[in-house]
Amino acid sequence: MWVHPEEVLQAGALWITERANPYFILQKRKGHGDGRGGLAGLLVGTLDVVLDSSARVAPYRILYQTPDSLIYWIIAHGCSRKEITEHWEWLEQNLLQTLSIFENENDITTFVKGKVQGIIAEYNKNQDVKEDDDTDKFKEAICTYRKLFGMPEEEKLVNYYSCSYWKGRVPRQGWLYLSINHICFYSYLLGKEAKLVIRWADITQLEKSTTLLLPDAVKVSTRVSEHVFSVFLNINETFKLMEQLANIAMRQLLDNKGFEQDRSLPKLKRKTPKKVSALKRDLDARAKSERYRALFRLPKDEKLDGHTGCTLWTPFNKMHILGQMFVSTNYICFTSKEETLCSLIIPLREVTIVEKADSSNFLPSPVSISTKNRMTFLFANLKDRDFLVQRISDFLQQTTSKIYFEREITGSVNSSDDEVRAHLCHCISRIVPTATQALMTMYRRRSPEEFNPKLAKEFLKEQAWKNHFTEYGQGVCMYRTEKTKDLVLKGIPENMRGELWLLFSGAINEMATHPGYYEDLVEKSMGKYNLATEEIERDLHRSLPEHPAFQNEMGIAALRRVLTAYAFRNPNIGYCQAMNIVTSVLLLYAKEEEAFWLLVALCERMLPDYYNTRVVGALVDQGVFEELAREYVPELYDCMQDLGVISTISLSWFLTLFLSVMPFESAVVVVDCFFYEGIKVIFQLALSVLHANIHQLLGAKDDGEAMTVLGRYLDSVTNKDSTLPPIPHLHSLLTDNGDPHPEVDIFKLVRSSYEKFGSIRADVIEQMRFKQRLRVIQTIEDTTKRNVVRTIVTETAFSIDELEELYVLFKAEHLTSCYWGGTGGSNPTERHDPSLPYLEQYRIDLEQFRGLFSLLFPWAPVNGAHADPLALRFFRLLDHNGDSLINFREFISGLSEYWWRWVRGLKKLHTPDYRHYLRLWNQGTKHKLDNMKDLPKLNQSQFIELCKTLYNMFSEDAQEQELYHATATVTSLLLEMGEVGKLFCHSKDQEEQDQDDPEEAKTSGPARDGGTKPAVVFQQRGQGEGEKESQARPCGPAKRDGRGEQLSAMEDIKLEDSSPKDTGTSSSMLISDDETKDDTSMSSYSVLSGGSHELDDKLHCEDINDDTVLVRNGPHGEGGPHGRDGGLPHSTSIDKDWAITFEQFLASVLTEQALVLYFEKPVEVAARITNAKNVRQVGLTDHQPSPGVACHSP
Repeated sequence: MWVHPEEVLQAGALWITERANPYFILQKRKGHGDGRGGLAGLLVGTLDVVLDSSARVAPYRILYQTPDSLIYWIIAHGCSRKEITEHWEWLEQNLLQTLSIFENENDITTFVKGKVQGIIAEYNKNQDVKEDDDTDKFKEAICTYRKLFGMPEEEKLVNYYSCSYWKGRVPRQGWLYLSINHICFYSYLLGKEAKLVIRWADITQLEKSTTLLLPDAVKVSTRVSEHVFSVFLNINETFKLMEQLANIAMRQLLDNKGFEQDRSLPKLKRKTPKKVSALKRDLDARAKSERYRALFRLPKDEKLDGHTGCTLWTPFNKMHILGQMFVSTNYICFTSKEETLCSLIIPLREVTIVEKADSSNFLPSPVSISTKNRMTFLFANLKDRDFLVQRISDFLQQTTSKIYFEREITGSVNSSDDEVRAHLCHCISRIVPTATQALMTMYRRRSPEEFNPKLAKEFLKEQAWKNHFTEYGQGVCMYRTEKTKDLVLKGIPENMRGELWLLFSGAINEMATHPGYYEDLVEKSMGKYNLATEEIERDLHRSLPEHPAFQNEMGIAALRRVLTAYAFRNPNIGYCQAMNIVTSVLLLYAKEEEAFWLLVALCERMLPDYYNTRVVGALVDQGVFEELAREYVPELYDCMQDLGVISTISLSWFLTLFLSVMPFESAVVVVDCFFYEGIKVIFQLALSVLHANIHQLLGAKDDGEAMTVLGRYLDSVTNKDSTLPPIPHLHSLLTDNGDPHPEVDIFKLVRSSYEKFGSIRADVIEQMRFKQRLRVIQTIEDTTKRNVVRTIVTETAFSIDELEELYVLFKAEHLTSCYWGGTGGSNPTERHDPSLPYLEQYRIDLEQFRGLFSLLFPWAPVNGAHADPLALRFFRLLDHNGDSLINFREFISGLSEYWWRWVRGLKKLHTPDYRHYLRLWNQGTKHKLDNMKDLPKLNQSQFIELCKTLYNMFSEDAQEQELYHATATVTSLLLEMGEVGKLFCHSKDQEEQDQDDPEEAKTSGPARDGGTKPAVVFQQRGQGEGEKESQARPCGPAKRDGRGEQLSAMEDIKLEDSSPKDTGTSSSMLISDDETKDDTSMSSYSVLSGGSHELDDKLHCEDINDDTVLVRNGPHGEGGPHGRDGGLPHSTSIDKDWAITFEQFLASVLTEQALVLYFEKPVEVAARITNAKNVRQVGLTDHQPSPGVACHSP
């Protein structure tokens, strides 16, 4: 490709000049091509791999040089000789003569450089390539990556790193290529190549290790092997990128969402490294945005625009706090350098003024931001204040226009916000009944008795929070400090829980930016029924049944609406058990719409993947909990593992946030802390419970005793400050009748968890989650594979190991289409439905099936032109429900049947109504003889297609001639059988007709006797033989054509050069294109039929493959007036009475030894599967795969 001209000082070093003229030189790199150029070539090739030289990427280049100058300019390079030759020829044809006109060398250099840059600009414009997307150096790396590993253009390279790969005990220095779907390594040392290709989806473990021998190493583990890479220049950057790419692959396995590149990226800066790709910048931006959203609990679609260091003036302690300001599309956030000192979230929808304040030595570069609730925030020490203010103003303008648009939609632009909201709520309330207040306010039973100390304590809590709001602000823009955390740990007042849960979880932001969304969902979901709604109805009355709020229809109806609305919002989750318990608690303290948005925050951000069908998130955190237990309570870990208790307790504790295992008034305190601090609170509390019962658990004899110990302890956790009446706890009713455990105060337990295990950091938890997510998802995939194999193994002749290998190939084909797309027009991400049974989750379309067909099916012709029609027939046969997709069960049933029941399957491919007969065919309880009789007969049109299929299958086979002759013999025999069959069929029909109407039979008999008799001729040609005609003798009464003319029963019909002699009736023949290639080596067949015109419309051109021509014998000459793509002549028809049975077909084939030997060749299943895995690069254990090279089984 053309490159921006770069100066080269030594043109001859390590290069060989192949072409030259006065201005340009074409060179080839030493060590490239056949032979590698001896010792010098080996050394150069090794240096190119070890060192990051552009020559390694481009083995060919073109240099520009003026005659009297020693300076060279590289203007083009190429990965292949063809590419570089095209550039060379263009230079000779278009520039060489023009350059001779110039007299000044500087003018020539300026002209050449300008011309090359113009070509590059024109190419980028035509190809719609953004100039800033990738640097030239990175484009060279992409070129090499695709050439080395045979990757298509759809496979996007992210980055590449120099490292060593340990192959055995020997390190191989080379380059590690990280793309979206693969991790690849290439090394070339002294003539020895090492290649490695691993799918991210196959990785089971990815960890960074440090040993004395390898201080910085990355270990990549798959199901079959382990690979160690070391000697990285920046191991942290490399490992973070590998983690991110592996996470993307796991996400694809989990919810089938493909990767989409973000094109709205900032332009490259001058300091950007030369080899950074646009995709790498995209992934870096994603990672930063994810951390930003998690830190401030922001909506999932919020993207970080940038961050900068600054100070924030905090009026509550009169200090300037050092920290970082983050700016995104809809928010300005701040966090102090000391983690818990202060944090701030300012939604731009609340901002009224952003202005630059006066700068001074004490307060340099300040910016003042004012909000609607009359709070002012002063930031200072901003490095690029003008740019920052402009950026915030742009985002603020977008937010203002968005709010204006929403008001315009409501139709009340001139009304105030309160009027708009009141009008909107009034209109919707007439349609959708929703609870406008928390259920707890309706069912709070406070006895108006004498002074209650609990109520007094509750009142003091409320006053403490009100004082906090006065000092630190109230609402989403509140300063969040260590004091805020202390108040949360002491317990949130009952009547403030809903408001503060919304605030701390970030649900308030999503609710504010989606007015009317919940009501619309409720309205759309009312009256709709599906699997999720059925499960919801079953669990409604199991949700806090002991609470009075859910002992009547009002609470049940509100719970039903929230759960159903969420199931319609997120069909991937729908409804999962435990969601009802959590949602019922949310409804007690929040309004119905607020409870919905709290549930959204819980399921989609705070507890990701917890509530899907496979509770992946809970299983991941179970693994994290085991790691934390091993680290913080090591003396108890081995005992708990032996008893198997951790896996049991963690799911129930985490899924319901302790609501199902603790008394209600105590569990809500845990929920308070969870919404403020996140999942770390749950881990801390779980470790505290284990630590408090360590001695009893060590003495437990089995898991039942251990569970009893933990259950009694949790039942005894009380909240003495609760003003609620005691609610009987369901779990406590199920425990034994032993002595009750001493009471444990919930606030002391929470405080103790912070003191003992407060060092657990959120970022450490995320690292552990990544490690466990790899393990959990791959374990689920392995379990799915085993379940599939166990279900289908009794239905096929394949072994368990073979079925597992085939399942891996089948799933890999589906994933490949998700990676690179397909040409079939179907969306691959819509073909995976985790809600379906395991056998039906992955489905492939015709394009993917063709790839597997050519690799696995024993009949797949070597010639691709013949393979496609046969693959299409197989696909249609296997597609039972006609949705143009086949699942794994259908695929295996076809593969198994056609490997071991070849004749039966071949006939079935050409049978009408094949789906009905396939069901009959697969009934294993019937005898083979009965099954044979169930198969329908083949008519003449289907027989023609069967013959063409046989000829296509034998093309390019080693025994091609013998197979063609055998097929000719069988076909002639079957044609005669079909004619004989007509005699019996007509005789029987005539007898029945005579019995029904003897008078008509007498008069019409002679008329039926004189018609046109069909003649079918098979023509066979062999090497050195003349033409042999085998004419079938038609039996049965002849039929009369439209003109009533008679044709002789033994009339000779010749091919191509003959025409009817006795009548004007013309005949047609079907001649294979293969015949025209080589008359001495190919056989052909023709089917001729003359008769009435009744069935003319039943044979269309679609019934004939593209490799077939129509030849008409008549006055129009060879081929007839219709040509290849024309319709059949009017006089042509298919003989509807001609037919053969399966028994006749099978018996005829068995008479020819060549056909029997061909179809009875043993199929080497393992060899075919191994070859397919090598071609598809699936589960490779070899370090030197050869993509695209298949080892065909004999």
